[in-house]
Amino acid sequence: MFPEYDIIVVGAGHAGCEAAAAAANMGSKVLLITMNMQTIAQMSCNPAMGGIAKGQIVREIDALGGYSGIVSDKSMIQFRMLNRSKGPAMWSPRTQNDRMLFAATWREMLEATPNVDFYQDMVRQLLVKDGRCYGVITGLGHEIKAKSVVVTSGTFLNGVIHIGEKQLGGGRISEKAATGITEQLVELGFESDRLKTGTPPRIDGRSLDYSKMEEQKGDEEISGFSYMNVERITAAQQRSCFITYTNSAVHEILKTGFDRSPMYQGRIQGTGPRYCPSIEDKINRFADRDRHQLFVEPEGWNTVEIYVNGFSTSLPEQVQYEALRTVPGFENCRMFRPGYAIEYDYFPPTQLQYSLETKQIQNLFFAGQINGTTGYEEAACQGLMAGINAHLKAREQSPFILKRSDAYIGVLIDDLISKGTDEPYRMFTSRAEYRTLLRQDNADLRLTELSYRMGLASQERMEQTRYKLDSVEKLKQVLSEVSITPEEINSFLESKNSAPITQKQKAQQILLRPGISLEAFVHASPTLQELTAGYNREILEQTEIQVKYDVYIEKEKDLVQRMSQLEDLEIPDSFDYNKISSLSAEALQKFKKIKPRTLGQASRISGVNPSDVQILMVYMGR
Repeated sequence: MFPEYDIIVVGAGHAGCEAAAAAANMGSKVLLITMNMQTIAQMSCNPAMGGIAKGQIVREIDALGGYSGIVSDKSMIQFRMLNRSKGPAMWSPRTQNDRMLFAATWREMLEATPNVDFYQDMVRQLLVKDGRCYGVITGLGHEIKAKSVVVTSGTFLNGVIHIGEKQLGGGRISEKAATGITEQLVELGFESDRLKTGTPPRIDGRSLDYSKMEEQKGDEEISGFSYMNVERITAAQQRSCFITYTNSAVHEILKTGFDRSPMYQGRIQGTGPRYCPSIEDKINRFADRDRHQLFVEPEGWNTVEIYVNGFSTSLPEQVQYEALRTVPGFENCRMFRPGYAIEYDYFPPTQLQYSLETKQIQNLFFAGQINGTTGYEEAACQGLMAGINAHLKAREQSPFILKRSDAYIGVLIDDLISKGTDEPYRMFTSRAEYRTLLRQDNADLRLTELSYRMGLASQERMEQTRYKLDSVEKLKQVLSEVSITPEEINSFLESKNSAPITQKQKAQQILLRPGISLEAFVHASPTLQELTAGYNREILEQTEIQVKYDVYIEKEKDLVQRMSQLEDLEIPDSFDYNKISSLSAEALQKFKKIKPRTLGQASRISGVNPSDVQILMVYMGR
């Protein structure tokens, strides 16, 4: 019934979809197995993509030739560039999406991708022999063989849903859990643990009084995620979100359910996300605050369903309902479904190589929440990398690995493998030490050529990137060579509260002044208008960033260069750490468990001191 595939992808969430698309577009024959064909690329929690640091990841996925950015742009109902008041290293794109259109668009794009086959079934066992994975066994008993297997199980591995004192087996509300894989892998020597996440109630938007809330509109300029020419909505078409707040009365009602809370009664063993806590957790941890912000987010164009961002909870339904009805604007709210917590199995990611292949079993890759991450974006980028590397492994080619200085994706994977995680991992700009280099505006300049060379990014995408690169260089040269006269520009400078010039000055020097944007400068200068005709806003913005932040960018590049010396010092797989008696006990334990690939990775392992790294260098003859 089934041919032998190059790659089998288990699970069709954000990680699984990106893995299938990447491997197929590189030429592998892929089978995507999901328990429900109707929930491919389901937005299980909030109907949004991107945000702080996550938006950078979506842009990196797009630059590499993944689908998440295109799907997000095609299904957006609102766009915002967050952190515009800060420097460009902090700018983060975010879309509010139509939940159903997002999933439908993903499925359409996958179905239009040659080499992707689909099958609806549960995978209950992996085919493993002599330390190699060569396929799967499904719930219906089918043995399907492949050269590599990518497991992207999300929250489905032995998933348990908690609503107050009620417990239901499931990977999502009304969907059954997946069983068998955890038990098999533990028998094979893998370490597993439990994590917890949650989701808020869904509300009937017709029952809300928006006059009591603050309206949050989208941006007037929509840039989106994808660097490709994707058809997007106009600013005028956007749907608004709204903001309201809890109050002390809401908190008191919520507290009445704490004695039935699965979190406080010990029924949930898994650790929850530190940076996206439940509303009951917020009340406990921030007892001094008498209100918490709630974002009232529409679920799509053609639905009245509302997502209450900030009100994730697993309290009893009646407590959720009564508390919500005390929130301003929610006095007459009707609930579509209650919030719930979900507990699931994951495998600590220190058991992985940088390619996301497991250390114990060859040809077996993990991506997404199985590795301890939380969030669509974190899952999608792992899926992309696992799909790429599963394809390369099936063809006996070297893995594709991004360094911390290459991408937020590189930071995420290095953090997981070097440090592990015992709570759901979420990406932040603060995790990236080279964030001036890893901006959302230059992901294509950083990554597209790497992807193109290995056969994923398309010719069209590469040509567009080269055009952008060449245009920015030409425009920088224009700014460094062209002089602007006082007569031409002083009225503009005065309008910006900037000192007038008394003699000719290079355009680049004027641009370096605070509060002067290149777009406004070009508009005010007839000389620059003529010389920059034909350059779009993206080219102007990229040029401005490179000119204004040149000193900081060069400093960061120097730091990367210095740190790369440690990254280039590889540690042999066969290295015997036991012979180094002067290592600290913790360093010895961590080195033997994680088996760092380089001295750079060794230096980032939690609990390893600089002295341990120096001792290791001495023993390696450095």
